[in-house]
Amino acid sequence: MQITTAMVKALRDKAGSGIMDAKKALEEAGGDMQAAEKALAEKGLATALEKGGRETAEGVIESYVHTGNRIGAMVELNCETDFVARTPDFRELARDLAMQVAAMSPAYIARDQVPEDASEPPSEKILAEQQFIKDPARTVGELVTGMIARVGENVRIRRIARFELGD
Repeated sequence: MQITTAMVKALRDKAGSGIMDAKKALEEAGGDMQAAEKALAEKGLATALEKGGRETAEGVIESYVHTGNRIGAMVELNCETDFVARTPDFRELARDLAMQVAAMSPAYIARDQVPEDASEPPSEKILAEQQFIKDPARTVGELVTGMIARVGENVRIRRIARFELGD
């Protein structure tokens, strides 16, 4: 099957991958968009696992204040270099995460942060396991993994804080 630039662009937009990665995945999948998307997701997860131990000393602190100024949130999103921290995609992810925290009020960033003596919290209380509010087909953890695959650096949500008047 002929792989067109429109197919590559559609897959790239959907998966958030690079042009050559999208083209290669489509070629390997014989033009099957779903199979190519699955292959890119697996590659992104492998990349994230590979880079997971690398230090993240750069990043941004992003805030979000909901309409009416009654709820706000702050997120510290870290990466390896200031070059990545200044990119529009990285800043947009930080903003989306702050919005997610304001809307969904997670208690923990990841399951490994739940204290051992605490009862097992539901997925809705763990930020990385929550459905992303802008795209419920994806989790917040998948968003971060996608960013790792796109930028080629480790990306980590370091801290979150949520504020609500009267709380």
